[in-house]
Order: sequence, then structure tokens, then C-alpha cells
Amino acid sequence: MKAILIEKDDAGYRAALQDIDPARLPDGDVTVRVAYSTLNYKDALAITGKGPVVRKFPMVPGIDLAGTVEISSHPDFAPGDAVLLNGWGVGEGHWGALAQTARLKGDWLIPLPAGFTARQAMEIGTAGYTAMLCVLALEQHGVVPASGEVLVTGAAGGVGSVAVALLGKLGYDVVAVSGRPEEADYLKALGAREVLVRADFAAPGKPLARERWAGAVDVVGSHVLANVLASTRYGGTVAACGLAGGADLPATVMPFILRGVTLAGIDSVMRPRADRIAAWDRLARDLDPARLGAIAREIGLGEVIDSAAQIMAGKLRGRVVVDVNR
Repeated sequence: MKAILIEKDDAGYRAALQDIDPARLPDGDVTVRVAYSTLNYKDALAITGKGPVVRKFPMVPGIDLAGTVEISSHPDFAPGDAVLLNGWGVGEGHWGALAQTARLKGDWLIPLPAGFTARQAMEIGTAGYTAMLCVLALEQHGVVPASGEVLVTGAAGGVGSVAVALLGKLGYDVVAVSGRPEEADYLKALGAREVLVRADFAAPGKPLARERWAGAVDVVGSHVLANVLASTRYGGTVAACGLAGGADLPATVMPFILRGVTLAGIDSVMRPRADRIAAWDRLARDLDPARLGAIAREIGLGEVIDSAAQIMAGKLRGRVVVDVNR
């Protein structure tokens, strides 16, 4: 089988497309013939070695897959079943999805949602599933379309693009933040009413600023998240799911104790199975399929390594779908 393999030894850290004997696959009770995977920011960190994502070597990266069960001893899955995987440490501590075959724990899989093809599911991928978890968190904390403006940071990336599309489809007044002002037309086509530049949020700000946002989805962290919190309205909620701008949070407690702001942390990797199924059911209902074509682009397995470098350089927008069989 063909796969991207990351190795680290005396010769250094490197990733390459290789032919691998399937006998090397790790233990698992379900073997999946992969149809499509994705290339996420976390995958790019792993492939380029820019972040400590990979926990053991050698490693096949790739945190998402959609494919067909080939062999199963798991009671919930049989050969021929269409399945989906997001997260669970795959591509970090267990061989992942940027390969033509994967052997996994069946407890990590869910059935491919009705109405989605394998490719469409990967156009959404972990990024879109995470965006849906953020929207659900806003809803659960009472942020509705009538509440006021909702901000999405890192809006031209994978999570941000889907969050803008989802919130726009649901009737929210969406304001997008991006470090790439040339993407303004793209973001407005997805559903943003206004596009702001990241520089307005990236510098250290005041503990409290003028109240504006009823809610927000933040994928950046650091000063951006601190400034978003400072300008969130009384009783508002910010769903935080990323750290593209840094893992620090140079903020104060003032937004929380003076305005009752909620900071909702969103983890998609270890999310319980019931939450995953609920999120994917909502994606099937609330994400306009017509938006997927604008959000996603497709590459082959041989283009993954170069594309990972482009992601780290901030040169790719939206979602990157990987056809592992070309």
C-alpha cells in the first residue's frame, strides 16, 4: 500500500511517500480501505516537524478518513460498511489515514452519515466537525441568531470556513476575521456580512473593550482570543478550539466576572461517540452542500508533503481533501 511515512532517527526528521507492506499496520479490530483523507493543520505540523504532534516513530499521519471496512472482528462493523473517523489520536500515536489502508479500533469509527459520500465527508472532515461542535456550544449557552453579531477568527482556514458557512446558513450575523484580506470575497460568499483584518486583534489589548460580540468561534488563541473575550457582550460565549496564533492566553478574569462571559473549550479528538454522531447529524442538516465546493480542494497522496508546507506558510485556504488512491 502507499502511505506517507514520518521517520525520526540519527539521519533526522523526514516525511516521504512510500510503498509499505500492510503487515506493518498496527493492531486493531477493523481494517479499512481508505477512499479519502484530509490534510489539516495538525497533519501539516506533523509532516513538517514544526510541532510536537507525533508521539512515536515511524508514524503514518492523517487524522481523518472515510472508507470501507475490509476486515472486522468488531460487533458494530462488517465488511462493506462505509465508515468515518475523526481524531482519537490517530496520526499521532497510532498509524493514521494518509494511506490506502488503515487498521483501527472499531470504537473509534462511526457509520458514514446518510446523505454524504466519502468525499463530501472529507470535505467537512475534522475541521468541519469541530466547527459544528463550536456552533453547538454557542447554542447550548443561549447564543441564537437574534442575539447579535457572532465573530469567527481564522475564518479562511478549515474550521473557520465551515463555521462561517454553518452560522450563515443558520441565520447568524457573521463577522469574519482573517490574516488574508484577499479572501474577503470568499468569506462573504460563505456567509460573512463583514470581514475584519487579524492585525486589529493580534496586538495586546485592554482587559475590557467595547462590547460587540454575542458569541465567537476562535481558532487562533493568544492575543486574538484575549481581545475577542474583552469585546464579548454581557452573557456571551466564546468557543475556543485552536491555537494557530499561540497556546498562551494573555487575558484577565474581567470578561468572566464583570460580564459573565463563558469560554467554552472545544475538544474534537476524544469526544464521546454520541456527541460525534449528533454533530454529524447536524452537519447533514445544516451545512449547505453547495458550499462544500467553494471550501474544499482535492489533491493526491503525492501532493501531500508540498501542501503541508503551504499550509504552514498560510498559503492554502479552506479544506484540503486527499484522494489516497491517486
